[in-house]
Amino acid sequence: MRHNGDMPVEAPGQLGGTVGAMTVTMTTTRTLALGLAALLLTAACAGTPDASGTPDASGPPAGPGASGPARVLFLGDSVAAGEALPLAAAFEAGGVAFTSLAADGGGNVVGPFADRNWEKLPGRIAAARPTVVIYQLTTYDWGGPGEQRAAYDRLLATVSGAGAKLVLLTSPPIRPDDFYRPHLADLNRAPGVARKVAAASAGRAAFLDAAAVWGGAYRRVRDGMPDRSADGIHTCPQGAARFTVWLLKELAKLYPGFTPPPPRSWAGAGWSADRHFTGC
Repeated sequence: MRHNGDMPVEAPGQLGGTVGAMTVTMTTTRTLALGLAALLLTAACAGTPDASGTPDASGPPAGPGASGPARVLFLGDSVAAGEALPLAAAFEAGGVAFTSLAADGGGNVVGPFADRNWEKLPGRIAAARPTVVIYQLTTYDWGGPGEQRAAYDRLLATVSGAGAKLVLLTSPPIRPDDFYRPHLADLNRAPGVARKVAAASAGRAAFLDAAAVWGGAYRRVRDGMPDRSADGIHTCPQGAARFTVWLLKELAKLYPGFTPPPPRSWAGAGWSADRHFTGC
């Protein structure tokens, strides 16, 4: 499996190096945190950040969890693993339990090595006891329309069996290279398949289109700051933070009892210094 820049997510503050390098890192981190906080406060006042389309949530809130998500489980690949960092800080600030099973170099439910993921995924979902499971479509969701539909239906059945609601979420558009180019048709088809699964779920699933955050094409810089990694795949702290603001607002629409915590409560929590953010 290939994601240039994939690496285990490490806790902030374990960067190593000389005292001088640590000083520069700490200064850079503080500057970035302040910049993110200012950006997100502006976005929170203005509404959905950088909206370039209307998010489409399929299906009404279902069951007792409609009052608010008590436990959120996040699934996806290494793109989702980077986004999980600010999400973890934000959900903690909002008093919601959050677990990420997003995986570097995998995490997909259809496509290469998905069968290995499925060997453990049902048990891991059940063990997390989620009320909401968010699956961000991955850059490995390859396969024909029948394969994709079967995989998303299987995920819906698994999540429903665990007593949770499924949220199917589109991933940021990539700048494809020779590795991904042969699979672009599959990647471009996957959101439509996921949307149909949510529409046919009788309220057990919702579909969210994150084009409202990312637009329709990879864009490296926004508002004068790196938003996406130079590798053409992953996000930078700013992009992951903008995504977090948007996703929390979308969850509040699905769960009226949930109030997103203010960005100032999580934007400067230290996650932006994580070494998962490369090419920024």
